[in-house]
Amino acid sequence: MHYPVLTIVVPCYNEEEVFQSTATQLTSVMETLISDKLISEESKLLFVDDGSKDNTWKLIEQEAENNEYVKGLKLAHNAGHQNALLAGLATASKLSDCVISIDADLQDDVNVIHSFVEKYWQGYDIVYGVRNDRSTDTFFKRNTAVGYYRFMNKIGISLVPNHADFRLMSKRALEELLKYKETNIFLRGIIPLIGFPATEVAYARKERMAGESKYPLKKMIAFALDGITSFSIAPIRLVTAVGFLAFFISLLAGVYSLIVKLLDHSVTGWSSLMMSVWLIGGLQLIGIGIIGEYVGKIFKEVKKRPVYAIETDLYTPSSAGRQSNNSFNNPPVTEEW
Repeated sequence: MHYPVLTIVVPCYNEEEVFQSTATQLTSVMETLISDKLISEESKLLFVDDGSKDNTWKLIEQEAENNEYVKGLKLAHNAGHQNALLAGLATASKLSDCVISIDADLQDDVNVIHSFVEKYWQGYDIVYGVRNDRSTDTFFKRNTAVGYYRFMNKIGISLVPNHADFRLMSKRALEELLKYKETNIFLRGIIPLIGFPATEVAYARKERMAGESKYPLKKMIAFALDGITSFSIAPIRLVTAVGFLAFFISLLAGVYSLIVKLLDHSVTGWSSLMMSVWLIGGLQLIGIGIIGEYVGKIFKEVKKRPVYAIETDLYTPSSAGRQSNNSFNNPPVTEEW
């Protein structure tokens, strides 16, 4: 009987504090899946070092020498979480029947990986890990997340609520994903577009074991804006609507001013004039900023720069332990996690 080869892809950026625990827990999960005859003995753990500044890569190399399941992929520079994840998925797709992605901090519950694989055996190409308990998140983060999912849904972008990047994908789903040659890769929005049979597995999100979050508020906002502008032109249409509204209000104000003038009740309106100038000026700057965001994305798209460069590949047999010049032909996301 053919058992599927599973690769668990783990993007890492400065994760030396949690790496050993993560490798140990995932190795245990892998051994359990093999003993339960759900996956092949050739299944692997692929840790993707996204240009870490600490000893993450050295730890990956050491673990790879002592642990038959662990393999590593070192990017030449920090390409950002989504691109590091994409690098791991693209590399793993060559030798795997299915791939699971999970963050190195293991706030996502590794115990549900067993359920993921069972769903794969049932014929699902995509299995989403969905959080049913976010009590470990702050009040602000929980409520802004809910608001973001609702907003994305209203502007026509289909996201799986309370799902991050903890998911299983079959080989054919991965092959479809890799056909999307986009600059600003937003996997949470692209994967639901694939359309293959999908299901969800609920789990409770845990506290981070150690280290600091790689997504502070500033980067969370930037990530959210990338998601919106990568999939919808609704913000530009909103600016247009505001422009028409401002024009209509200005007509009313003009009619009012004319009536006051004819009735000889006109007075010097310094306050209203200043408010109008600042209001219109602010609206114009917001509009220019939103349009500029889209122009900037077009600028990145047309350059067609590679998203990432692989420096060392310990996963692919033909290049294991050697330097590699492989890259994915998308422009890069330059910010760090």
